[in-house]
Amino acid sequence: MRKIQKLSVVNMILVGQALIILLVIAGFFMLGDGLSAKSAFYGGLAALIPNWYFARKIKQHNGQEARIIVRAFYAGESGKLILTAILFALILQDPRIDFMAVLTGYMAALTVFWFALFIRKY
Repeated sequence: MRKIQKLSVVNMILVGQALIILLVIAGFFMLGDGLSAKSAFYGGLAALIPNWYFARKIKQHNGQEARIIVRAFYAGESGKLILTAILFALILQDPRIDFMAVLTGYMAALTVFWFALFIRKY
């Protein structure tokens, strides 16, 4: 029988972000229109992609000495900020977006970090 691995906290955060993004998109689609749903999708991706990049960057250096991990942390955070800026610059190129939906999708994905504190505790 195959053993099922428990998701790491980092992976649970990424999965949680993807799920909350899907919920926000569904909400905008049901209450609004396709444009709002698309905009929420863009905003969610602007949060999820940089966080995925950061998680992968840190995971590459797991188990190494502290100096290398700290360097990877700073490089990952810098890359995350640059990716976020690039993604928002690309999103703003689309003249047909609902900017409030973009921000809602983005901020909803970031709220998962708040809940991660509870996940870690239990």
